[in-house]
Amino acid sequence: MKLFSKMSVLKKIAIASVGLFVYGSACAAIESAGDIDPAVQQLIGSDTEELQVQQNVNWKSGTYGQLESPGAAIVDEFRPFGSQLFDGGFRGLRADGLNSDYRIAPGDQVVLRIWGAVEMERVLPVDARGNVFIPSIGPVKVQGLNHQSFNNRIDSAVRSVYPENVHVYTQVQGVQPVAVFVTGYVARPGRYAGTPNDSVIYFLDQAGGIDDNLGSYRVINVLRNGKVIETIDLYDFLLQGAMSRPQFRDGDTLVVAERAASVIVSGDVERSYRYELTKNEMLGSALIRFSHRKAGVSHVLLRGYRESGPLTGYYSLQEFSKQTLQDGDVVQLSVDERYDTIVVEIEGSFYGPSRYSLPRDVMLQDFLDSIAVPQDITDTYSISMRRKSVAMRQKASLDESLKRLESTYLGASSSTPQEASIRVKEAELISKFIARASKAEPNGRLVVATHDHIANIRLQDGDVITIPEKSDSLLISGEVLVPQSVVFEAGKSVEDYIDGAGGFSQHADESKILIVRQNGEVRDADDVTLKAGDEVLVLPEVPTKNLQLATSISQILYQIAVATKVVTDL
Repeated sequence: MKLFSKMSVLKKIAIASVGLFVYGSACAAIESAGDIDPAVQQLIGSDTEELQVQQNVNWKSGTYGQLESPGAAIVDEFRPFGSQLFDGGFRGLRADGLNSDYRIAPGDQVVLRIWGAVEMERVLPVDARGNVFIPSIGPVKVQGLNHQSFNNRIDSAVRSVYPENVHVYTQVQGVQPVAVFVTGYVARPGRYAGTPNDSVIYFLDQAGGIDDNLGSYRVINVLRNGKVIETIDLYDFLLQGAMSRPQFRDGDTLVVAERAASVIVSGDVERSYRYELTKNEMLGSALIRFSHRKAGVSHVLLRGYRESGPLTGYYSLQEFSKQTLQDGDVVQLSVDERYDTIVVEIEGSFYGPSRYSLPRDVMLQDFLDSIAVPQDITDTYSISMRRKSVAMRQKASLDESLKRLESTYLGASSSTPQEASIRVKEAELISKFIARASKAEPNGRLVVATHDHIANIRLQDGDVITIPEKSDSLLISGEVLVPQSVVFEAGKSVEDYIDGAGGFSQHADESKILIVRQNGEVRDADDVTLKAGDEVLVLPEVPTKNLQLATSISQILYQIAVATKVVTDL
């Protein structure tokens, strides 16, 4: 299944590339055709968006960083793991510092209320020495205390003077803002405003985040008076939600160190990243722990350079965990296990379970021989199969036909105003038709039963085998007035059944009538004898006098009808 999935992605990329090339050619042709009505060109217009950046906002002694739109960031193919932290989620919110862990610092404002034998209500500043001065009591040292300790210290000081019938209540009213220097490998080194209790990520985000190519997410130093008081590893926060929260002081410095070794991880992962590794993590096991692998990853392709020259190795996941890594290595994880079994599904008239796990080399007839069915009600000669690879080929073929139609007719030039007017109407018809037809999803029906014989083909993983019941009805659909299912009557012609459904609609192409058999086979109504279980499908007429255009659209309509058993409206 994974192999088909990868083939599908590559095929869609190739189809999209061809489509863009054809689309560009069509646009160029229309722009260069001076005689074409401008309405044609409006059918393939494009929109543009403008990115806006808010202005800096001054606050106290520091500044806030620019609040950029996330779409304005241009990133490399492989972003560093952790760069998503700086996509705008932290810099716009400033903490107030009022929490139980906050420690009082000079410049803070505290509220003191005393009642009972003494009445007092004051807002007191914490002076440069870390004291608050209480009238009639004197200075009390409070710097470095948390809220609980601060309340106990003031209560003790008050009771030392007024020992009886006195109640004390304290509260930190506001904290002194600080400005922190952010430097090292960041986008915009500078001095940024905040509160003592703001996080490291807040200040880094103010500075535009860590440099994608040079900055380290593992070594961020907090300096105070020239000494490192804390070293922060953002991987702890990204992977475990844990991060040290130093209380900042005015003049502190954040220094982002230079990135150490990094390894690119891609392939069958949820998202490709460039991971930074410390000296103790230069093993494959570290990358396996960091990366979010998709289910079923079994092997690793390792590429890099060593002293002996280029290195390329292909290892199992267990072998790779013991491999030594170096800066610049590229690792590609892949689902590369070959299963010995496939899973096949059955639908319709049968006994037993609907899914089977089978050997990879099992053949259709051998498998059907083991399936019990109700003998009297099962049409064993109308068995069909849906296969994913067939559906992908049908979709690719349909997309290619639509792109060919678009490039052929939307890029055609006109020699007269009258012809230009016709081109405009045709362009509108083609655009609407392509929009509807591109939504068609082929069912991947594979005809395996013809002339009462079942082909003995090898089954594939994901096949869905349909064993229908015997039918006594016939379905009339498509461009008829009253689409319906009626009881089958031998000897009645296609026209008789269509007349019974109200006749053709005004959009019907009476020469394009298909018969869809229960086994998935599609035949022209002129060369088939109806039988129970058939579907009569009337195709629409193309509303244009351009013979070549009508032929092209008719072929695509037939292609859709065969692949989906559905008629696309024009």
